[in-house]
Amino acid sequence: QVQLVESGGGFVQAGGSLRLSCGASGGTFSTYAMGWFRQAPGQEREFVARIRRSGGTYYADSVRDRFTISRDNAKNTVYLQMNNLKSEDTAVYYCAATLCTAPCTRTYPGEYPYWGQGTQVTVSS
Repeated sequence: QVQLVESGGGFVQAGGSLRLSCGASGGTFSTYAMGWFRQAPGQEREFVARIRRSGGTYYADSVRDRFTISRDNAKNTVYLQMNNLKSEDTAVYYCAATLCTAPCTRTYPGEYPYWGQGTQVTVSS
């Protein structure tokens, strides 16, 4: 069973950038599809980005062209580079892992059994 730990959150002004990291342990990282989700106060957890075992990526419309998900299997780490941040990006960001048959198209939180504890991202306008 994989364990996930996020880092890299913080406070940034609108238009700025942050890079989130998620380290994995306890499993064979390269076999998992990885996702980033976020949850703002009073809102449901929502999909942000996904990267397949193959490296194929998919993004929510709200972050496409601003965020980039990547993975380094040698370091058991998945990243989320966030550029041109907006106030509406403020949320707790979670990474998640799932084992799924290729091609993996999972975007719902319930499809990911393994989660990190989350890291806060706050964007001031």
